[in-house]
Amino acid sequence: MSRKWVYGKQDWKTYERGQENCYLMTNGLGGFSSMTMTGSVSRNDHAFFMACTKAPNNRYNMVHRLAEKLEAGGREYVLSSQEFADGSREEGYRCLSGFSYQDTPVWRFHVNGVEVVKEAALKNGENTAALCYRITNRTRDRVRFTVTPFYQFTPKGREPEADQRFVRKGSRIESNGLCLIMETDGEVEDIPEITETYYYSYDACDGRRETGSARACHRISVTVDGGCDAALSVVYSISQDCGENPREKAEKIIEELKTYRMGLEYLAGFQDENARTLSKSAEQFVAHRESTGGRTILAGFPFFEDWGRDTMIALPGVCISTRRYEEAESILRTFAAYERKGLMPNLFPEGKNEPMYNTVDAALLFINCVWLYCEASGKVEFVREMYPVMERIIENYKAGTEYGIRMDGDALLTAGGGMDQVTWMDVRVGDILPTPRHGKPVEVNAYWYNALRIMGECARLLGRTGEGYDVLAEKVKGSFTEMFWMEGKHCLKDLVSGTKSDEQIRCNQIWAVSMPFSMLDEGRERQVVDTVFEKLYTPYGLRTLEPEDQEFQPYYGGEVMKRDLAYHQGTVWAYPLGAYYLAYLKINGCSEDAKAYVRGQLEVMESAMREGCIGQLPEIYDGENPVSSKGCFAQAWSVGEILRVYEKLEKV
Repeated sequence: MSRKWVYGKQDWKTYERGQENCYLMTNGLGGFSSMTMTGSVSRNDHAFFMACTKAPNNRYNMVHRLAEKLEAGGREYVLSSQEFADGSREEGYRCLSGFSYQDTPVWRFHVNGVEVVKEAALKNGENTAALCYRITNRTRDRVRFTVTPFYQFTPKGREPEADQRFVRKGSRIESNGLCLIMETDGEVEDIPEITETYYYSYDACDGRRETGSARACHRISVTVDGGCDAALSVVYSISQDCGENPREKAEKIIEELKTYRMGLEYLAGFQDENARTLSKSAEQFVAHRESTGGRTILAGFPFFEDWGRDTMIALPGVCISTRRYEEAESILRTFAAYERKGLMPNLFPEGKNEPMYNTVDAALLFINCVWLYCEASGKVEFVREMYPVMERIIENYKAGTEYGIRMDGDALLTAGGGMDQVTWMDVRVGDILPTPRHGKPVEVNAYWYNALRIMGECARLLGRTGEGYDVLAEKVKGSFTEMFWMEGKHCLKDLVSGTKSDEQIRCNQIWAVSMPFSMLDEGRERQVVDTVFEKLYTPYGLRTLEPEDQEFQPYYGGEVMKRDLAYHQGTVWAYPLGAYYLAYLKINGCSEDAKAYVRGQLEVMESAMREGCIGQLPEIYDGENPVSSKGCFAQAWSVGEILRVYEKLEKV
């Protein structure tokens, strides 16, 4: 079984500690539910119900938070927790006895002989959220439990306008041109509209908008006699009311979610408890894309959309390692349909907008994904279907395509120019490029060689000759080993550009060892892995720049410019850690001793998955001391790359 994450009062000794961790549920359409483990919203992007009107990126914060209270023995007890802009707080966490998350979030409150258990779920493939409260009254007196939902009905990250009003018409709540269906077995009472203004502590520390508001126009309650039990159920949907009993419907949604996630865990077939958890976490990034009619991978929650590079890096772990082959095929077919001049889209179109193709690596990684998929599934016909697209990628890269991407006379790839940032270290702050990598990036040329070797193998697999690809690959290998190796530093240059950036020690060189086909001899591969371990390794990820470099930034946070200047200048990224472990296993022949060592190193993943977004892996950490997750609290390629390591450890 996957891990059940259980938290108790020790985990929210203070209000601030209760804000540290959150849960995430997704609906496969881009919609999600995410709040802290004490039930508060500490970010603009937190919501009990974030719906998606056009999959996967047209997101609307519908139900922002839930205010809960219990009236018992002539007193009123607040169960919800929230920090407000005026400095005041609801401190219901003092009544919270336990929180757990496995497939659904469950809160357990105790107040003087009364227990309130709360559970929530999203319906997969539908913009529907379910909420179940179970109240056990072991006192002799009647008690009353009340929920007041606070709404926004605004695009994600924004707040209601000053003149925006919320109106309830039976089961329909309407505002801002949107309609939300609410079904409940509780007593609904309309109230004068209330506006709350919140303080978002996690946005404040990142220089984002630190306050926001939401409004309530009704409350829902249930009365429980002494010595009795009762339930209160609420189902929210932007679809039509289906007429079911609200309690039965809510319970059905919860059970369906548990069954669905259990099926994902069984399909993936991992033995390790953390791997089983991550196999379910991986599914939360897979979504439908309405504009293409296919599947896609969302790069990260709560901020990111689906990007080409991120998808091609995440797909092997998110879909192939978990044996979700139909989704893998759908995603690859979608990208193949949008190939243009040998490039893959980095950002898909929304509305009438054209796709953006500003990435050098997505197309090369597409070829890698097709190969890994074929190896795992044995579906040679899929290779045959994708082969013409793969050929166009190689031919365009050889001849030259957009964004300065072309094969140089030494057979190595060069890319970028001007203000175009086309590798994954792509931050641009106005006219500042913190990591300008124009020229010949090390990982891009590792991907290039790998793609050429794959083309040769695929050609033979399809009964063709792959000799031309093999000859070119050998030329790339010769040039690469001559131009990138730094004997004195025992590692590879990050770039060949004739600038001071060339000899910076960065994590990008690890992919020159970990890819299926690589160019270095065994001795140099070992030196690269050891240097990366010495200079860049942390238990939660690899630093993007060695600490001894004068450009190293130890902390990530603050205003946008400060964050962006640190983003790839030492900040620890979780996803390259997967390549490091795969490279370590490779240079040690994937021996049992090497596997045991990596398993021991991976044990710390439990603490990483327990912090931040529960059961997930984040985007980044501080470069100096990576103790708290930052950036996206759940990142697709972080999860995918660690799953590939578990796959290597467990599966033949």
